[in-house]
Amino acid sequence: MKVKEIMDKEFIYVSQDQSIEEVSIIMENRKKFTTPVVDDQMRLVGWITSLNVTRGLREGKQKISEVMHSTDNIVHVHENNPARMAVLETSHHKLVSIPVLDNEGVVVGVVRSFDIVETLSELYDIKVYKIFKAMEHELKGISWEELMEASAIVTRRRTGEMVTAEEYEHRIKDSTFGEAIWVTGGLEKFFVGLIAIGQLVLAKKIARARK
Repeated sequence: MKVKEIMDKEFIYVSQDQSIEEVSIIMENRKKFTTPVVDDQMRLVGWITSLNVTRGLREGKQKISEVMHSTDNIVHVHENNPARMAVLETSHHKLVSIPVLDNEGVVVGVVRSFDIVETLSELYDIKVYKIFKAMEHELKGISWEELMEASAIVTRRRTGEMVTAEEYEHRIKDSTFGEAIWVTGGLEKFFVGLIAIGQLVLAKKIARARK
């Protein structure tokens, strides 16, 4: 997934020559806490937050250019960057939103923390069953029954629970990715489990080939 797939393309933008009062009205009407400042070619020249606007009004400033963040201090991502870069940059710098640029430095979107949360929520709702179906597709020569049996074996080894392949299959049909993460104790442990399952079925495949 790339940044352009999660960014807001209907973002608002302003000019550095606009008055702070005018921009405050625009941001209030559109319910935005941040907005890029662009030139006539939509290239990024600044960044404004609601705090900048509030301070500018309080201090009697007139133009956006007097209170905006300069480009040197703006964290941004490219539209073709992996989406995880927007997530990491937003999290690391504790930002509400981040501008997205194309190869010419033109602002083509804005990634907001809301967009990230919404995307992650959708991922969390994916059925675990679909993840295992994708594994089956990638593990050439491995049947669904073998994958379920390996999953049951790994579960017994890791938890001590005597679950059968049939019981394991029933569980993943009803559970979501988000639920599985909580049950297994976190994202890292969930994927470690998947790797262990993949290693086991591949080992069995190799053993069969040697007979």
